[in-house]
Amino acid sequence: MTDGSKPDIDFPAAPEDKQLLEEGAVFAPRFDASGLVIAIVTDVADGTVLMVAYMNKEALALTLSTGIAHYYSRSRAALWKKGESSGNVQTVHEIRTDCDQDAILLAVSVSGHAATCHTGRKSCFYRRVAMEDGKHSLVMVGDAPRFDPAEVY
Repeated sequence: MTDGSKPDIDFPAAPEDKQLLEEGAVFAPRFDASGLVIAIVTDVADGTVLMVAYMNKEALALTLSTGIAHYYSRSRAALWKKGESSGNVQTVHEIRTDCDQDAILLAVSVSGHAATCHTGRKSCFYRRVAMEDGKHSLVMVGDAPRFDPAEVY
């Protein structure tokens, strides 16, 4: 919200009835003991998984009310609007929840450099875990950085 006020969205408690929770029409996200719900973020155009983050109630409410993705940073213990410093703002096109409403799926388009990862890449998932002869290593499989993080952050 541009005026600094908090959105007026409240989430109901999850129904105790499993059938209502899984098949009902009430959006009642199940935040964990820390007040967070996991958010999986995909590219609306091609379905690429861009990132995984967390949302608290305020971040989810801001996302719903503005159409721009907001998250909660566990490391900084703070709310953040994705792309606020990098310019790679995520516009939300669709929000889904899983069967028991303890995970959120966002389909977004990304402005700016069209990069989601703080390393400058489109996706945070740019390495594959390879296993050979019982040893694990990381292999680059994603695209090259689209911007220099040192110039942006």
